[in-house]
Amino acid sequence: MDLNTTYMGLALKHPVVASASPLSESLHGIRRLEDGGVAAVVLFSLFEEQIRHENEVFSQRMASGSESFAESLSYFPAPADYHAGPERYLDLIRRAVEAVDIPVIASLNCVSDEGWIDYARQIEQAGARGLELNIYGIQTDPAVSGSDIEQRHVDILTAVKSAVRIPVALKLSPFFSAMAHMAKRLEQAGADALVLFNRFYQPDVDVEQLEVVPSLELSNPGEIRLPLLWIAVLHGRIAPSLGATTGVASAGEVIKYLLAGADAVMTTSALLRHGPSYATVLVKGLEHWMEAHGFASLALLKGSMSHGRLADSSAYERANYIKVLESFQIPPALNGTWQGAA
Repeated sequence: MDLNTTYMGLALKHPVVASASPLSESLHGIRRLEDGGVAAVVLFSLFEEQIRHENEVFSQRMASGSESFAESLSYFPAPADYHAGPERYLDLIRRAVEAVDIPVIASLNCVSDEGWIDYARQIEQAGARGLELNIYGIQTDPAVSGSDIEQRHVDILTAVKSAVRIPVALKLSPFFSAMAHMAKRLEQAGADALVLFNRFYQPDVDVEQLEVVPSLELSNPGEIRLPLLWIAVLHGRIAPSLGATTGVASAGEVIKYLLAGADAVMTTSALLRHGPSYATVLVKGLEHWMEAHGFASLALLKGSMSHGRLADSSAYERANYIKVLESFQIPPALNGTWQGAA
């Protein structure tokens, strides 16, 4: 059975990829991921702030901000809270590409195109096969428009593409007002892949300590639907590869993403829950499903239920939204309660 796929120009033996996570913070972890069966690994993210500032300068600025705004005391991480500095990150890339046979993709978490672009060149020189840009930021300034944010993405991508020759992927937020148009702009700016979607880790409020606290929950299968929708819409309409992420708990989610049109399916939560070897479980589950449904190759499967391939494309559009609302039935256990209230 042929599970080969191409993602951001890289030939992969199957579509299951380890997304950026603590599992790839060490050479030992990267080796475990390869042994566990992933086709490629995205390294944990290095932050723009780590590149732009020396640790002392960064500490001073964060300390100054914390003293000025009491509510932000624990919001900004200190340098020691980051998992690795720029030099260690480059060293990990060098050692990883020598130690494993799967593609190693670096990850940069950034908000601007200032002061760090040269580091993308160093990542390329260290041997990374590709680079994923995680453009992450919460825009709280009312003066910043949606078009400003879109242009920032284009500017960052353009700057990085002019600096490196390795393929570049963008991990996107789902909150663009015109996702298909934005995807087309990024294609024109040179994106080799789009990863759908980034998860925003919103802070929580501790009502006893009256503090804003970080909160992280692993994804669940219910979160698959939004990226599934947009992968189905974009498949066949743009040239960049499509990477699917979020909500992968079993082979079922892998299959759904591929049917919609994903070129690669990425997971962190499943590997954290079950261990790196769970990647093999996902691949075996995909193989068994393909055999049972008569798909001899991934190429035949991929995109077969995308927006452009369905006879009734309204399944991904407003007509299906109306159908879903009209078809909803009050659960039998509550039916009498509602009727009595009327």
